[in-house]
Amino acid sequence: MTYRVCFVCTGNICRSPMAESVFRARVADAGLDSVVEVDSAGTGGWHEGEDADPRTLSVLGEYGYVLAHAARVFEPSWFARRDLVIALDTGHLKALRRLAPSPRDAAKVRLLRSYDPGAGDDLDVPDPYYGGREGFEECLEMVERAGAGLLAAVREELEGRTP
Repeated sequence: MTYRVCFVCTGNICRSPMAESVFRARVADAGLDSVVEVDSAGTGGWHEGEDADPRTLSVLGEYGYVLAHAARVFEPSWFARRDLVIALDTGHLKALRRLAPSPRDAAKVRLLRSYDPGAGDDLDVPDPYYGGREGFEECLEMVERAGAGLLAAVREELEGRTP
């Protein structure tokens, strides 16, 4: 049985594709890529069909991550095929929970940085789109720090499933 995780930000060209790429690498390194699927989407369709922002691709490449990407919009029907929907900030969290067809689906939505024990009270990953490269590097650092905790949570979920 496949476990599915979808990362969601605003336009699906910066934060969520970065999180998708990093988490997919963690899943592969853990040997779970045959049972965990990772994708991403946005809350809006402004960039639908476009590749990730060039700064996202540059930072990912510099740190050894790969990404094949086309931006898309998260659809309410996707909740049925996702085990976790990971929001990159509280605005996305609220939008996704409003979009959820049921309370059970709304409960699948979590903030990425809630998986980082060192995150403190501010669980938003700031949007780097209107800034420079340093914002993308900061975004990557936040995504990487939350990745270990998210991977541990997914492992726990997988262990609790019956074959």
